[in-house]
Amino acid sequence: MKLLMIEDNVSVCTMIEMFFMKEKIDATFVHDGLEGFETFGKDDWDIVIIDLMLPSMDGMTICHKIRETSDVPIIILTAKESESDQVLGLEIGADDYVTKPFSPLTLMARIKAVTRRKGQSQSVKAAEDDDILETTYFKISKKTREIYYEGKLLEALTPKEFDLLYFLMQHPRQVFSREQLLEQVWGYQFYGDERTVDVHIKRLRKKIATEEHPFLHTIWGVGYKFDETE
Repeated sequence: MKLLMIEDNVSVCTMIEMFFMKEKIDATFVHDGLEGFETFGKDDWDIVIIDLMLPSMDGMTICHKIRETSDVPIIILTAKESESDQVLGLEIGADDYVTKPFSPLTLMARIKAVTRRKGQSQSVKAAEDDDILETTYFKISKKTREIYYEGKLLEALTPKEFDLLYFLMQHPRQVFSREQLLEQVWGYQFYGDERTVDVHIKRLRKKIATEEHPFLHTIWGVGYKFDETE
């Protein structure tokens, strides 16, 4: 795994570096925002970790610029009290966030969760018929990670948006709680991060929902479901 971490706190990078080495992660550390963004463009990365408070170019700007050209998994690092930053980061395309201060084990768990499903999708050897999911309005390929709505390719879906929509489409009209979606789609148990699910549902609605066909429904007090019939 090739990982780029843009973090200006050298002591944080030093602390986490030994864990990356243990997990056989090829990590590159950059301590300046603009330099980090330029470094991103020079190579192919499996995951990018971005602190929001950076010199030269802030983490929000980097995340937004990366999303203009790439669907690489992104984890943002935020201050514990900065809830608005966490939500905004998710809205502009981050796949997950970790609040400071954090333990290396927590960060490693999130890295594995974010990259696990993308890696699995790339290694799928299923037959073509098993790889295509079709509904009344959608056709989705797990192998190519493409979703077509009424024959038109949906572009600019992040990896987690794809995973979330695919999972819900696999279980039409079945209601899932936020906790269940975190476990099934993100790969970790519920730690109070339900806004992660809420923001991804919100982003998906902007990209696929119409007034006539909302597709993604909120069941108040329970969770969410995918339903084309309502």
